Amino acid sequence: MAAAAASAVVLSPLAPLAEEMGAAVDPIDIRVGANPRFTRVEFAGVIGARSQVRREGQTVIVRIGATAAPDISRLRVDPPKGVESVETRSVPGATELVLTLAEGADARTGSADGAVWLNLYAPGKAPPAEAGAQTAAAAAIPVTATATADKVSLNFAWTQPVGAAVFRRGAAVWVVFDTVARLDMTGARTLGPATDARWAAGADYTAVRIAAPEGLPVSVVSAGSSWTVVIGGQPVATTGVEVTRADSGDLALVVRMAGATRAVWLTDPLVGDRFAAVTALAPGKGLSQRRQSVDLTLLPTAHGLAIETPTDDLRVAADGDLVSLTRPGGLILSPPSVLLGAAEVSTGAPQKARFAALILPEWSDTGPGGFGPRMRELQDRAAEEAQAAGDNPRAPIEARLALARFLVASGLGYEAIGILNAIIDQAPNMAGEAEVRGLRGAARTSIGRIEEAQADFAAGALAGDPSARVWQGYIAAQQGDWAEARRGFIAGASVIDSFPEAWRARFGAAHALAALETGDLEATKSLLAYSFSQPASAADQLTARLVQARLFELQGEGDRALAVYKAVARAPLDGISTPAKLAVVRMELARGTLKPDAAADQLESLRWRWRGDATELAVIRQLGSLYLSQGLYREALTALRGAGTRMADLPGATDLQMDLSNAFRSLFLEGGADGLQPIQALGLFYDFRELTPVGADGDEMVRRLARRLVNVDLLDQAAELLKHQVDNRLEGVAKAQVATDLATVYLMDRQAEKALQAIWSSRTTLLPNTLNAERRALEARALMDLGRFDHALEVLDRDATPAAQAVRAEVFWKQENWAAAAAAYDKSLGERWKDSSVPLTPGEESLLIRAGVGYSLVDDQGALARLSRDYAPLVPGARSAGALRIALAGPNGGDVDPADIGTAAGGADTFSGWVTAMKAQFRQQTGGTRTAATPARPQTQAPAPAAAARPAAAA
Repeated sequence: MAAAAASAVVLSPLAPLAEEMGAAVDPIDIRVGANPRFTRVEFAGVIGARSQVRREGQTVIVRIGATAAPDISRLRVDPPKGVESVETRSVPGATELVLTLAEGADARTGSADGAVWLNLYAPGKAPPAEAGAQTAAAAAIPVTATATADKVSLNFAWTQPVGAAVFRRGAAVWVVFDTVARLDMTGARTLGPATDARWAAGADYTAVRIAAPEGLPVSVVSAGSSWTVVIGGQPVATTGVEVTRADSGDLALVVRMAGATRAVWLTDPLVGDRFAAVTALAPGKGLSQRRQSVDLTLLPTAHGLAIETPTDDLRVAADGDLVSLTRPGGLILSPPSVLLGAAEVSTGAPQKARFAALILPEWSDTGPGGFGPRMRELQDRAAEEAQAAGDNPRAPIEARLALARFLVASGLGYEAIGILNAIIDQAPNMAGEAEVRGLRGAARTSIGRIEEAQADFAAGALAGDPSARVWQGYIAAQQGDWAEARRGFIAGASVIDSFPEAWRARFGAAHALAALETGDLEATKSLLAYSFSQPASAADQLTARLVQARLFELQGEGDRALAVYKAVARAPLDGISTPAKLAVVRMELARGTLKPDAAADQLESLRWRWRGDATELAVIRQLGSLYLSQGLYREALTALRGAGTRMADLPGATDLQMDLSNAFRSLFLEGGADGLQPIQALGLFYDFRELTPVGADGDEMVRRLARRLVNVDLLDQAAELLKHQVDNRLEGVAKAQVATDLATVYLMDRQAEKALQAIWSSRTTLLPNTLNAERRALEARALMDLGRFDHALEVLDRDATPAAQAVRAEVFWKQENWAAAAAAYDKSLGERWKDSSVPLTPGEESLLIRAGVGYSLVDDQGALARLSRDYAPLVPGARSAGALRIALAGPNGGDVDPADIGTAAGGADTFSGWVTAMKAQFRQQTGGTRTAATPARPQTQAPAPAAAARPAAAA
């Protein structure tokens, strides 16, 4: 049933505890859980799993095969929503649980996982009843044949419009429909020139294979929802299917076919190969001629589309009027430029390179006239070509490409991108032209648009191009993917020397850095030498010097490295000098020649000097680490959080987030913040609470902090902290555990109603027995505080745990049931009197006083004498020795005044003893006995960081 499936949402997260519970399960185990839609009651155990459920009007009756009444205190005290009352009644050989439903409420029942379950729905919350199974079989589709010696017509009389594909494949005609059906072929026994017709149905299609000689033409006619397939007779021309390249520039084909519905993959039973048919709705439309490429063949069709392929990864997708054909790496297609008109080749224009993404040094030649005249000449030719082209997508583009080559080689990336984008806007299929994508990728890389350039070089048209692999290696180096950078540079090594000198220097420095980061120091030296050998600009030379300085560091030549860093740091280029200054701070701090305070000041300055790339992230990480080492926790977290998500895609961003997470974890999970005052720790936690991890670690953080707040009686703040976890972050067992702590804090703060709400709102099935017992005792204590003594005793029922005995004694005392209370207090003390070497705790003194007073009030002299004898050695050293003597002496104790007994009873504060015990339990559960860490100095409240500036473009 649907309700059963829905209930799995509640129970599945708790499944890991089933094994733990299995060993201690009772013969009748009644479990109660709830979600916002319904309450589930499960009957498990050897006897409970055989329960029988029946419905009599608004009453649900559960018959349990045992004469002993099961524990239903939970259901009685807090009935599920939609249930008015819960009772038990004895019947011969069994017990029946009777649940009376409210008006409009409903119930569903079933069995799963070795238990009988009952889902109870509040009025208006029940799901609709499931519809009955469809028993009537779908009517068969009649197929009738009209045959002559040279022609046969097959009519498929569908009752509703369906898509179809009709085509010939060798000596067979295939008819494919996009709907599952049973075909009635009794009317198609005579097939004329055809010899056989067999059909089969798949998961979402029906196909017919008709054996017919290859020379017979095939046509199709649609009338209403019927399809008529004609084999033989006069050929009929087909139109309506157009095959083109994808406008996106991807290596894919797009077939325009109105009403395409589904792509169906079939296996020829005789040949054994796989092919695809794409069905379409009426009217008839087909492909008149065979079209073939390396990856696929489009067969002529009378209607629809048929595709053969030698590959096993061809993707065929029908979407409305378009059918796309592609492969994961793209189809093997000729470049779009082969369809362009012939262009007049200018002898002075930059000529096409042998590789699509290669920049040739001669492209930037300006000739004797200089840059201006050369630029105007190329612009004029490109403008004339663009004007002549108009809207013709097959017009030549050579003059515009020549201008783009000149612009890319001259370092005018923005202008080159504009020219190339205009070409694609006029003819979208030019996005599949290798040179267009290669030039645009190079231009985008030169201006720092790394992600856009990456998309260009990933185009299928550039697959296997060594010049594109060089650019991909350079981009990977910019992104910190050192292994991929090395692979790219190595794959394109054969063409690097064909690039201009400036790019050779940049590629050499980037490859050297990748080699350094992957531990290949010998390759780093060679690549740096190659980069220095190029007559590049000062900026490119300084970039290589930074790599050289890092190489010196790794080789243990710290003095040489520091000297190079300081020299580069004096450069007037912030993009280069900032990482050098960072390295100087790092090295001098490690050597002890720079004090932490001065280092922090310099790092704060660098943090705002250069922004928006991996250098800023490195500065922030260094600054955060420095602040943490000084015990400046707020400053450290503020610095690490300053990067936010604006640089999430940069190399080092993941490491920075890890630093932030680890810093927060060290503070609130490993004791780093224990040296702060509790209220300071709480403020720090609240300011950065979004860093709290989900799961057990986050739960432990909150419980540790709540324990510290409870220790100093900041109960409201502790409750607020725990309540946020319960309401917003936790589910299942974890929620129940933290809600139990929350209820404890509420009870310590004498807020019994909130404690009950915390317990009741976190109920779930399959909780550990120890946790169930703890929650039961807290629930009973809350009911007791509200004066609901009978309900409290009913919740405790036969629970004999120490916590339950303590609450039971308190209830008896408040009910003035002195005999039962005295016996319960006496039992709670056990044989404590045997260890007379250890003084009584205040809590134990209160229990002993109340036991004595209770026995006195019922004049149980024997019990009083026993207590007085057993505890006599402990009385002199007690804090309340006088009250103990009075309580143990009784009303017949000579000089004892009955009023003194009342005074002694009033001074025995068992609530304080319980609070003390709960605080000790919190400390034990959360590791509170650990020595606290001490911060370097007291924390001060820091203002929130200012809004981050717009990242600067990389130099």
